[in-house]
Amino acid sequence: MPFLDWYGRKAVENYHQNVPYHLLRCNEQYSVGESGGGNLLVQGDNLIALKALLPYYAGQVKCIYIDPPYNTGTENWVYNDNVNSPEIREWLGKVVGKEAEDLSRHDKWLCMIYPRLQLLRQFLREDGVILISIDDNEVSALRIILDEIFGRNNFIACLIWQKSKKGDAKLISISHEYIVIVAKNKALLTQLGTKWRKKKPGVDEVLSHYQRLRKELGRDHEEISRQMKAWYRSLPTGNPAKAHKHYNRSDDRGLYFPADFSGPDDGRENRPRYTILHPVTGKPCRIPSTGWRWEEARTLQAMKEDPPLIHFGADETTIPCRKSYLEQIDREPFSSVFYKDGRAGTLELEKMLGHGKMQFPKDSDVLAELIELVTGPEDLILDSFAGSGTTGQAVLKLNYTFEKSNRRFILIEMNEDISKNVTSNRLRATVEGYIPLTGRNHTQESGLGGSFRYCELAEPLFSPKGRINETVSYEDLAQHLYFVETGEPLQVKAKLDSPLIGVHNGIAIYLLYNGILKDRSVQGGNVLTTKVLEELPSNEGTKIIYGASCRIGADRLKREGIIFKQIPYEVRWS
Repeated sequence: MPFLDWYGRKAVENYHQNVPYHLLRCNEQYSVGESGGGNLLVQGDNLIALKALLPYYAGQVKCIYIDPPYNTGTENWVYNDNVNSPEIREWLGKVVGKEAEDLSRHDKWLCMIYPRLQLLRQFLREDGVILISIDDNEVSALRIILDEIFGRNNFIACLIWQKSKKGDAKLISISHEYIVIVAKNKALLTQLGTKWRKKKPGVDEVLSHYQRLRKELGRDHEEISRQMKAWYRSLPTGNPAKAHKHYNRSDDRGLYFPADFSGPDDGRENRPRYTILHPVTGKPCRIPSTGWRWEEARTLQAMKEDPPLIHFGADETTIPCRKSYLEQIDREPFSSVFYKDGRAGTLELEKMLGHGKMQFPKDSDVLAELIELVTGPEDLILDSFAGSGTTGQAVLKLNYTFEKSNRRFILIEMNEDISKNVTSNRLRATVEGYIPLTGRNHTQESGLGGSFRYCELAEPLFSPKGRINETVSYEDLAQHLYFVETGEPLQVKAKLDSPLIGVHNGIAIYLLYNGILKDRSVQGGNVLTTKVLEELPSNEGTKIIYGASCRIGADRLKREGIIFKQIPYEVRWS
């Protein structure tokens, strides 16, 4: 497999492991709605923020979407795209050292993205996927490091998003960008029989009109069919619903199209050629030259259904067809090449927040379609380069559009000004509604509902001397230790009112800290003594106990299956 090297690689290869854990603090001023909805907007360096979130969400995310800097060399817009922002320059100086002064912008970009991708992979479920927007500046480098971090066999596709129909250039007019899709475990997706399908354009409009006719005309299917044909003819050219005009027949099951029922012309000599009697004339129907598509038993069963799944003509001279219902084939695979005007995202944001807030935001409709494609109604979506918050709006759109959708998002935005004045405000407008600031229509737009909590990075879990910060609560430390021991996050709903944090694979994890036993004396509380051991919730298997010190001998610890770890010296802090 190809290997990519660059200046600064050695400094960042394992840097994600050394990023210290920080705490998160909620800022209610920028939060919206009731707590408990599961949506987060985190302001801070996304590398530190990811590490802070890891104990809570490792292995829990179904879809990661990121839109990192494209590294175009442009510095004259609000979300610096030259990997040369003060935050990134400071970070490179600390991590790479003086060598960072000699790095090309491509080296800097790789130093920035590599440890972030390594952390992001840890968030994905085994059946999860990551989608990354990028353009020609770094797509080749990105593909190589994704192969390294995720495995080449887990590459799924590189979508081409055409964003313009024309452009000016001296050589070639570049009117597209990419969305690279990689799975955590592509083989598992295959094993699970995963099929990604998008809603066919115009289907909802057709079915909505059909349902109105059904309510008005009941079971008069001939009149319904006549009016459906007339409605299709009335649609303007270019309306996506017009593409489904062949779906104009109706029965009690729904709107259908009489599809070809003949067998494929594949040279097969023993293609089924049984007799089908016309239900009205009772005479044998014409048999297609290539025979029937189905075996006789299946056809007979289809004719017994109520209503039948076979469509007959006026008499036996017409070859029967099979009924193809629009509701059953309303989805199709997502094309690897698609067109959506790139200006739509900008116009959408300007309506909500006004001109000049951020250039080139993504289109929430495109992201909503992609997220719906790869996730289920209860899944978690993560975006660590949140920008204007398009991903959050896309998730809220899905929850509003689909009755049973309860998708959640986690967004991370590094720039404090953008996070507070763009990302947060956009999400607020999406949730609560807004009056459009641009265009001719200034009528109040209804909110989509939902909520989110705005969080900021707080102090590190540990002080520079390796001691646990005094502000760290029992809950904070418990979450951290459970993740360190198990590699999995502690369930959000877990009750942390006992020294027993949880049991994983038969191993019980205990924490004696901050007076959890209501006894801070030397003889108990945070110290493991015989008395304290008797008070601990029992577990038949191994016990890992964290505490300030231990007053029990090594022999008894061994008999009791206890592994004692002293706080803070045996607590991993990165």
